[in-house]
Amino acid sequence: MNKLLTSVLCAILISSCTWAAPAGAPSSAEGQASLASSSTVSAPEPSSTVPLASDDPNDIAWNVTTTIDPEPIRGQLGATILGPQNVEIDRQNPDLVAPPTTDAGSVPNNKWPFGLSHNRLQTGGWARQQNVQQMPIATSMAGVDMRLEAGAIRELHWHQTAEWAYVLNGTTQITSVDQLGRNFVANVGPGDLWYFPPGIPHSLQATNDSEDGSEFLLIFPNGQFSEDNTFLLTDWLAHVPKEVIARNFQTTIDAFDGIPGQQLYIFPGTPPTSDVPVEDPQGQVPLPFAFNFSQLPATQYSGGTAKIADSTTFQISTQVAVAEITVEPGAMRELHWHPTQDEWGFYIEGFGRMTLFAASGNAQTVDFEPGDISFAPAGFGHYVENIGNTTLRFLEIFNTDVFQDVGLAQWLALTPPELVKEHLNLSDDTIASFNKTKQVVVGPKASS
Repeated sequence: MNKLLTSVLCAILISSCTWAAPAGAPSSAEGQASLASSSTVSAPEPSSTVPLASDDPNDIAWNVTTTIDPEPIRGQLGATILGPQNVEIDRQNPDLVAPPTTDAGSVPNNKWPFGLSHNRLQTGGWARQQNVQQMPIATSMAGVDMRLEAGAIRELHWHQTAEWAYVLNGTTQITSVDQLGRNFVANVGPGDLWYFPPGIPHSLQATNDSEDGSEFLLIFPNGQFSEDNTFLLTDWLAHVPKEVIARNFQTTIDAFDGIPGQQLYIFPGTPPTSDVPVEDPQGQVPLPFAFNFSQLPATQYSGGTAKIADSTTFQISTQVAVAEITVEPGAMRELHWHPTQDEWGFYIEGFGRMTLFAASGNAQTVDFEPGDISFAPAGFGHYVENIGNTTLRFLEIFNTDVFQDVGLAQWLALTPPELVKEHLNLSDDTIASFNKTKQVVVGPKASS
C-alpha cells in the first residue's frame, strides 16, 4: 500500500471517530485550533515505524448531569441497545458503555461504589466494606465506610492489621492503650486522620458536636481484611467462663452478671463530655494516634491543590500514606504512576475520569463520582481529569510509610531533549515548555 493511500485511510478513520462533549464539560476544540495556528509548531513528519496517534479527543457524550440516553456508540463503532438497560448505571459509566478508542485489551475492574456493598445495620449506626470479594484487583488494601449516631460507640476492639481513618463528617472521639500501657484520647474532626498500629486496642465514639454524629472512612493495609473478623471486647468475654474472668480481675463472679452474651459491635451510648485521658502512671503514647490533616496547608498548582500526610508528618502512620487532591473543572491530576505501591482512591466531591494503562497495549477508562472507590496497581500509568462543572476532590491512599509518585511531564523535562524528540517527534519549543518541577495538578489546556 503506497504512502498516499495510507494517509487517506488514516484521515478517514480519524474523522469518523469524533465525539461530542457532554453539556458543561470542557471542549478540546479551542485548544486544537490554537495549536494548529501556532507559528512555533510545525506538522510532524510521518513515522517510519508505526502510524501516528489519532487526534480524536475521545470525550464523553453524557454523564449523570445530562439527559442524553446512554448508547454504546462511538463514531462509526457500536450500535444501539435493543434489550433491557439499566439507564442510571449506564449514566454513571459512560466510558464503560462507550469506551474511548484509546482503550484496548483487558484490564481488571478497578471501580467499586460503596453503594453496592452490603450494609451492616446496627442500633446507633452502620458499616459497609470493600475488600477483594468486591474488587479482586485491590489485594493490598481494604476499606470500610462507617457511620455513628451522636453518642454511639464502635466498641473496644483490635485488629491484626493497622487501622487508618479519614473523617468525612462530624467528630469522633478515639481512645487507645499501647503495648506498654500508655493511653491516648483525642477528638478527631472532618478532614482529620487517626492511625492505630496492628494489635493496638481502641474504640470510636461519635461526640455531640453534631446532632448527626459522625461518618468516617477506614483503611486497612490488607485486601483480605474483613470488618466482620475484628477482635471485640464483648465477643471475647462472652466466650470466656465467668469464673475465669472474675479470677483475672480479682473479684467475684457476680460482678460480671451484666456483661453481654454476644458482641455489641456498634451500640448507643452517652456522648463523651471530656477528651482528657484517664490518669496513667505509664504516661501518654509518645507518638499521637491522631493528626490534624484538615489544618495542613495545601500546595496550590495551576489546576488545583494537593496535600500529603505520611510518616514524615504523621509519624505513627508507618503503613498508610495519603494525598488529598482537588482538581478544578477542565483540569487534571497529571499523568503519573507510583513506583512501588498500589493506589486506593476514594471520591468525595465532583466527577472524575481515569484511564489506567496496564502495559502491553492494555488500557481502560472509568468514571467516578462521590462514594466510588478506585484502584491503580503499582506502576500502572494513570491520570484523573475533572469532567464536571464543580471542584473534584478525592483521596489517594497507599500502603506505605512515605508517599511517592513519578510525573510524566517532569520525567521528560529532565531527560535529554534529543532522546525525547527521537521517541515522540516533538518540536524543540514543545520539549522546552515541559516543566522541570512536579505539577501534580495541571490546569486546562493552555492556548498559544
